[in-house]
Amino acid sequence: MDLLDAHLIPAVDGVAFGLLLFVVAAGLSLAFGTAGVLNLSHGTLYAIGAYTGAELSDGTWGGLALGLAAGTAAACVAGAGLSAATAPLARRGHLAQALLTFGLALIGGDLLIQLFGADELPVRVPEALDSSVMLLGHRYPAYRLCFIVMAVLLAAFGTWVLTRTRMGAAVRAAADDPQMLAATGRNPRAVHTGVLAAAGALAGAAGVLGAPIIGPGPGTSENVLMLSLVVVVLGGLRSLWATFFAAVAVGEVQTLGVSLVPDLAPYLLFAAMAAVLVLRSRFAEPATAHGPEGPAPDPVARLRGHLAGRLRRRPRGTPGTAEAAEASGTAEAPGTAGASGADRAAGTAGTDRAGAAPRGYGNRVPKWIGRLPGGTAWRQAAPLLVLLVVLISLPALLDAYSISLAGSALALGLLAVSVTILTGYAGLPTLGQTAPFAVGAYATANLADAGWTVGPVQIVLSALAAAVFSAVVGPAVIRARGTTVLMITLAIGELTGAVVNQLKSVTGGADGLVGFPATRALWGGEGMLEESELYNYALAVAVVAVSVTLLVLRSPAGKLLTGTRGAEARMRASGHPVGRYLLVAHICAGALAGVGGSLMVTVQQYLSPADVGFEIAAFALLAVVIGGTTSVIGALLGAGLIVATRDWVAGSWPGHGPLLLGVLFVATVYVLPRGLAGLRGGSDGGNGRSSGAPVPEDRPPSAPAPNPAGKVSP
Repeated sequence: MDLLDAHLIPAVDGVAFGLLLFVVAAGLSLAFGTAGVLNLSHGTLYAIGAYTGAELSDGTWGGLALGLAAGTAAACVAGAGLSAATAPLARRGHLAQALLTFGLALIGGDLLIQLFGADELPVRVPEALDSSVMLLGHRYPAYRLCFIVMAVLLAAFGTWVLTRTRMGAAVRAAADDPQMLAATGRNPRAVHTGVLAAAGALAGAAGVLGAPIIGPGPGTSENVLMLSLVVVVLGGLRSLWATFFAAVAVGEVQTLGVSLVPDLAPYLLFAAMAAVLVLRSRFAEPATAHGPEGPAPDPVARLRGHLAGRLRRRPRGTPGTAEAAEASGTAEAPGTAGASGADRAAGTAGTDRAGAAPRGYGNRVPKWIGRLPGGTAWRQAAPLLVLLVVLISLPALLDAYSISLAGSALALGLLAVSVTILTGYAGLPTLGQTAPFAVGAYATANLADAGWTVGPVQIVLSALAAAVFSAVVGPAVIRARGTTVLMITLAIGELTGAVVNQLKSVTGGADGLVGFPATRALWGGEGMLEESELYNYALAVAVVAVSVTLLVLRSPAGKLLTGTRGAEARMRASGHPVGRYLLVAHICAGALAGVGGSLMVTVQQYLSPADVGFEIAAFALLAVVIGGTTSVIGALLGAGLIVATRDWVAGSWPGHGPLLLGVLFVATVYVLPRGLAGLRGGSDGGNGRSSGAPVPEDRPPSAPAPNPAGKVSP
């Protein structure tokens, strides 16, 4: 009985907190399950309602009613605006939606702070609710009991609307068969807008009513969004009651779990989220394509004639890469797209573009002729050479602070390149690549603190640690596809963040690590303290890492990896171990991210949890989209643009860094649907395929609209 008394209040608090999450998650589930929109700005809709309700609250019933009406209406309008914003992305998959809505969340969060201030606002409730009542011998806030009752009634009302009304029938039809809905005379677009408006209204109402529980302030929207995503994943998209019970379970973990097992509570939520997603992907049918809405166009069918023509012009016995491409079920790999004839890597040694032998040699061609790069190869290498010249000259052109930013951009660039490997080449869009990035970063910091200050040693050991970490978590990632991969990797990233905050003896916790010895470039050298020295070291490491990456992507191994993304069913049917290919790619990408984390620590000479958090993962994914999902050099340029916007441009407009980054997110999604590489209308500097080639989350304009992610029903 004493144990029950000790934990009764936390248990009831868990119910209240969970039901608040249910109201928010119901809107998120409605938006994703019915409208097919992965809305990462849903927490901002909650914040809109919370700030509005807190501003209008005056301790009276009238103030509460006015705040509820105004907050719900404001979030409803924002939800309808979100429908208009995501409409142009209907055929581009959930990755573009996630980036757009995350950018809108950054913009909305900055505007809310400008309007209401950066401090948490007090919320005044009516006097009748601002009291305590007796609950099994304990005093408990009356407002929370009232909220529990309202949330239960809302769940029952939502179930009735979805199952017993014409409006609910239209919503379910929009999820199951939009064409049939249109045949009945209803406009699916109007239903889509109404669903997102209703989802926004739910979030806004939850913000007003939940403000006394989760008050409006900095970080509120991010916290609510993450917890709501956990609820939606655990409860699924097909039942409001499943979402209801999942929300209560999450609420209990957040309150009663902290009371009972405080050391384990930070890990339980995202561990459960990852476990549910992995189990669903394990028991589902094996995926046959990378992407959330079905297989990408088969490059074999698209390029069969082109390849046949090349093979007919190839001299007998000439070594080439066609065998690897044929074995992988693809005609060309990202590393060779856009090249032709003699310009393919070792593809037509001893021939010119027309397939004829060079003049003056007849039919006998010296082998060294075939090893010379052709004109197209030089054109492909030109962006690399120009970028390298610019990077080498930066220390002579910039001040010390700008040079340090350039070094940070190189570290973020390597993280972005690792995301490029997974997203653009392997077809595994990720929001958790900051996990191996963090492993490499903390490994370097601890190695330096232990006296291992030689740079190459730090790089190798950090890459090895990140590779081992990726090998451990890789099996949980490689089977899933599309949005499920995003959610699994997000859970892995958040679990890693929880470990970083809890394992203070290794990571320093929330305070981070600082004061460790400076890195030495080579054995016998002095510690690097000057910004120019640190930058030159980071540039040398980045050049080596990127060069190795490009060589691998252009090799037969890279062609096999591309085959797993573009024609997975064909690869499996021909006996290729697709899972093994993806696992190796995941491990290699993790090692590259670990190198980036090591560089970041060396350049910054300090490390905090914010350097390896969710925001950095989103920035890395944005850098990939800016450059083009298969462009290694584009990812580096995208990382440089993000760092310049966040730390340099925002310096001239203090306090508005999130707003500028949000604008960058939104502009990238709309203006650069295929990234900077797409502007060239061809191959990416020798390292990416044709910009018009499909990417895992993007379909060509002629593709059918995506099927909804699921449906909402009781």
